[in-house]
Amino acid sequence: MSMSGGRGGTERLVVIGGDAAGMSAASQARRLRGPGELEIVAFERGHFTSYSACGIPYWVGGDVPDRDRLIARTPEEHRARGIDLRLCTEVTEIDVAGQRVRARDVDLGAESWTSYDKLVIATGARPVRPDLPGVNAPGVHGVQTLDDGQALLDTLTRSRGRRAVVVGAGYIGVEMAEALINRGYEVTVVNRGKEPMATLDPDMGRLVHEAMEGLGITMVNDAEVVGMPTGADGRVRAVATRDAEYPADVVVLGIGVRPETALAEAAGLPLGGRRGLLTDLAMRVRGHENIWAGGDCVEVLDLVSGQERHIALGTHANKHGQVIGTNVGGGYATFPGVVGTAVSKVCDLEIARTGLREKDAHRVGLRFETVTVESTSRAGYYPGASPMTVKMLAERRTGRLLGVQIVGREGAAKRVDIAAVALTAGMTVEGMTALDLGYAPPFSPVWDPVLVAARKAAAKVRDGEGARQRPGDGT
Repeated sequence: MSMSGGRGGTERLVVIGGDAAGMSAASQARRLRGPGELEIVAFERGHFTSYSACGIPYWVGGDVPDRDRLIARTPEEHRARGIDLRLCTEVTEIDVAGQRVRARDVDLGAESWTSYDKLVIATGARPVRPDLPGVNAPGVHGVQTLDDGQALLDTLTRSRGRRAVVVGAGYIGVEMAEALINRGYEVTVVNRGKEPMATLDPDMGRLVHEAMEGLGITMVNDAEVVGMPTGADGRVRAVATRDAEYPADVVVLGIGVRPETALAEAAGLPLGGRRGLLTDLAMRVRGHENIWAGGDCVEVLDLVSGQERHIALGTHANKHGQVIGTNVGGGYATFPGVVGTAVSKVCDLEIARTGLREKDAHRVGLRFETVTVESTSRAGYYPGASPMTVKMLAERRTGRLLGVQIVGREGAAKRVDIAAVALTAGMTVEGMTALDLGYAPPFSPVWDPVLVAARKAAAKVRDGEGARQRPGDGT
């Protein structure tokens, strides 16, 4: 076999996965190297490319009127830029030694090998499907891809009943619960945790719980699902827990996602503790000079804890793709890591978090102080001011910011970006109190809620340090 995968000495880049990371990488590589220098072949097992999976709940709920609004770049647009994009084609094997991949036409079943000089793995993540009776029955849906979203909408259109059960209360579960309420369904959310949104500490999750019930959603917490009973027609008819059974005409799984790395594992590529691919800062798969990986199938460095973690977000996937495409295209770029920022909403309640929760800090052995403050989104006297709760974690002794959670109404969620920047910069809560943030009564109180929390946290760190340093305290 020729050393070069491309034609006539042209290098060939093969991309597995046609969404955010994969097609960002392909597009960036194409900007840097023309078709005469680099041939690009991209495989996508679904029908769509370059779409917003994060927008699916808003499409299902009717906020986004049609599916095509979620597509950033069509297959035709990619092909027009010199990318050989093959839809409905699933890569079934990576031959690392032979530098080739085996792909199968999903509809026809035909298989063929394609050689590569450089490979990008962007296989994404798959919804967690617990091994329970009935979990694969018609009417049970995951929502990870546009194909998944279309299948769910088809079920909602055909269903005569109006009862929906959402299993799991993370971001997808909470957003899908609201989407189904908007479509006129009676919605029950069955959640294993003490409160919804396990990405928050339970005291902050409680605020989300109250908002969901205010929306008419029935919340069932501390509940373990044991099966999904089906009717005589084979379709799902309920979700069963150890204690009860909740009737369902449709079930949506919102339990979270896992990296889609079976291909990579079979090829002997290195995986982390969460089964995500491990890469260096340039997003090159560790130990492999000509293979890169990005998006929901990789683990990345958490800049706050210093440990690898798996976070499935489109923001990271697009950045990974840019970095990979730059490196494949002959430039140099790195992805330094993340701080774990995420935002969501339930009705008009905005939910945000960045950095570590209490249990994260405990797990990595950090000693910390926590403060929680109640404030408002605007000056209290200005019309439209609404309450906001900010929780902040700071490291003992050093005062280094460790994490922030915010729950409130309009103007709450994006305030977490202040904390995300402070975390990235390694700021202390004392240092944050001096931040020169924008102020006018329509936008903020004179002390922004995040800075109120920082002041309180700084005082707690100082008080704690003072107590430890007093004579006779044994420290």
